[in-house]
Amino acid sequence: MAAPPSSRGEPITHRQQLIQYLADGCRKPADWRIGTEHEKFVFRLGTYEPVPYEGPWGIRALLEGMGRFGWQPMLEDGNPIALLKGDCAISLEPGGQVELAGAQLETIHQTCAEVHAHLTEVKQVTEDLGVGMLGIGFHPTRRRDEIPWMPKGRYAIMRDYMPKRGSLGLDMMLRTSTVQVNLDFESEADMVRKFRVALALQPVATAMFADSPFVEGKPTGFLSYRSHVWEDTDPDRCGILSFVFEDGMGFERYVDYARDVPMYFVYRDGRYIDAAGQSFRDFLDGNLPALPGEVPTTSDWSDHLTTIFPEVRLKSFLEMRGADGGPWRRLCALPALWTGLLYDRTSLDAAWELVRDWTPDEHLYLRTEVPRHALGTSFGNRTVRDIAADMLDIASLGLRRRNRLDRLGADETGYLGALFEIVDSGRTPAEEMLEKFNAAWKGDVNHLFDEYAY
Repeated sequence: MAAPPSSRGEPITHRQQLIQYLADGCRKPADWRIGTEHEKFVFRLGTYEPVPYEGPWGIRALLEGMGRFGWQPMLEDGNPIALLKGDCAISLEPGGQVELAGAQLETIHQTCAEVHAHLTEVKQVTEDLGVGMLGIGFHPTRRRDEIPWMPKGRYAIMRDYMPKRGSLGLDMMLRTSTVQVNLDFESEADMVRKFRVALALQPVATAMFADSPFVEGKPTGFLSYRSHVWEDTDPDRCGILSFVFEDGMGFERYVDYARDVPMYFVYRDGRYIDAAGQSFRDFLDGNLPALPGEVPTTSDWSDHLTTIFPEVRLKSFLEMRGADGGPWRRLCALPALWTGLLYDRTSLDAAWELVRDWTPDEHLYLRTEVPRHALGTSFGNRTVRDIAADMLDIASLGLRRRNRLDRLGADETGYLGALFEIVDSGRTPAEEMLEKFNAAWKGDVNHLFDEYAY
């Protein structure tokens, strides 16, 4: 969440309002947009240490430095914890990962221009501070207790609650970084079809973007350790949503699932109230222990939906959440991949044919095995690399049919180039890093900061 909400919205007095909140996201295809979010680790040049919030080269100084480009601060307890400019936001993840939540744009050309402009701005500020930024799925060198916490109230609540539900939740908060894309749907039926395709193929995207093989300076046996972390974060709000593939899936079914996910907090009068583990169903009945007698507002429901962490998340749009953070080229590739698959009817149908016969056990198998083996994961008589090749071909045709051209007359297919290189070679970014670790880097992961920083 970029910043605390400024308005709480209308009170929710019945379940249909929760359903309508999701249904209100339906848009005509002409109004579909592409929203891209990406996170980066910030480190001190020379020492590679994580950047604290305070201090002359800290995160606060970075945020304040962005003011020269017209970014306006959002404060919490007097601390800048987010920046706003137009339809974009810059926010902080718990361990100081800096995230750009981009505007809702019409084309990948615009998305890539937005990414380029953002990185140009932050590079000027970080160079002045003597810090750098790294896009990678998991922090490659530092222990959990070496990562400074950011001063956001919701993170303090999550910090206390996470260890009660899994052993890697704090690692998820402090040491992971991702890129995701948010896409629209036309109707409930269109949402269901897109949700199913995206959820089934999310492990294949994870495989293509896998670039987190190190923890605390050593290989882990995983190619996407970031993806593995989510397997032991919180079973109440993560994992495979098998009901998405069942008859009866729709807005109502997702609302019933979300109501049963335990809460984290309620935001009131400028502060976060701890409601960790309490029931949103009780909240609807006015029986929430943290706020007795109160019922939720639409903003409370919106907040609650952000605390659910499946690989694909439904709000008033669909979020694809399965990719490791990465370098500039792959930041543009992720929205291109999913836009080509989901925003063209023929491609969406072809993608559904690719996955429609997969069983619940097969979905679970891919979710479990891909973090370790990525493109090399066996699947029946094929590999995930084979499926990724099919997925890229379908997406490329979808982008070609969209025919959104830049000023030079090029369509959006070029943004898939980084992924075609990965799949054609069969070599993920993680495997490239491991080869360097065992050869040129001579076992010193710090070289990664020098070679892969923005």
